[in-house]
Amino acid sequence: MVSQPVRPPDASSRDRLLAAAAGEFAARGFDGAKVDRIARRARVNKAMLYYHFTNKAALYREILADLFRSIAAAVVAGRQKGGPPDAQIRRFIRTIAAETAARPHVPPIWIREIAEGGRHLDAAIVSELVSILRVLAAILDEGRRDGTFRPVHPLVIQMGIVAPLLFFAASAEVRERFQQFIHAESAEVSREAIVDHVERATLSALIAPKPSTRSPSRPPRRAHQPRPAHARR
Repeated sequence: MVSQPVRPPDASSRDRLLAAAAGEFAARGFDGAKVDRIARRARVNKAMLYYHFTNKAALYREILADLFRSIAAAVVAGRQKGGPPDAQIRRFIRTIAAETAARPHVPPIWIREIAEGGRHLDAAIVSELVSILRVLAAILDEGRRDGTFRPVHPLVIQMGIVAPLLFFAASAEVRERFQQFIHAESAEVSREAIVDHVERATLSALIAPKPSTRSPSRPPRRAHQPRPAHARR
C-alpha cells in the first residue's frame, strides 16, 4: 500500500490566522489575546496555528514585522522616484498613511506595544524600523544640503509624522462615540484632513527661512535739536 504524501497547509489558512490575530490583539492586547479565539475566528484548529507560527508571540511579531516590512519597501521605492526634498517628504508621509490605513488593526496594537516598552520587538522588526528612519534621514540630509531644509533630528520628524496618523486611526471608535455629545462637524475628521495637517506641520518645521534680500535698514536719523542760546553767540 502506497502512503499518500501529506499536503502542506494552504497559504489561505496562514492569511486567515494573521487577520484573526490582528483583530484579537487590537481588541485585547497581547496578554489578553487567546489562541483559542484566534483559531476559531480563522476557522482552523490550534495545531494549524502552531504549524505556521510556533506560538502566540511569533504570531504577534509577524503582524508587526509584516507592517514594517511593507512600509520600509514602500518608502524605499518612493525615495527612488527622486524629486525635490519637499515633494519627497510629502510622498513619505502619504506612504506611511496609506500603509497604516490598509491595516486598521495595527495602530492600536502598535500604541499598546509602545506603552509596554516594545517588549515584543525582535531584531528583525527593529531592522525594518531603522530602514524607514534611514530613508527619512536621507531625504532630510538632501534638503539640508541644498538649502531647502534646516538641520533637524530625523527621529523628531519621524515621531511628528507617525504619532498623529496612529492616534487618528486608533481613535476611530472614540470619535464615533463623541458624535452623540458634540456637534457632528467637530467630531467628524477625514483621514485626508489629518494627512494634509501632518504635511503642513512637517514642512513648516523643516523649511529653512529664505535669506532677506532687503538692504540693511539705516539707523533712524536723530531729530534736529536747537542749539542752546549761548552756543549761538
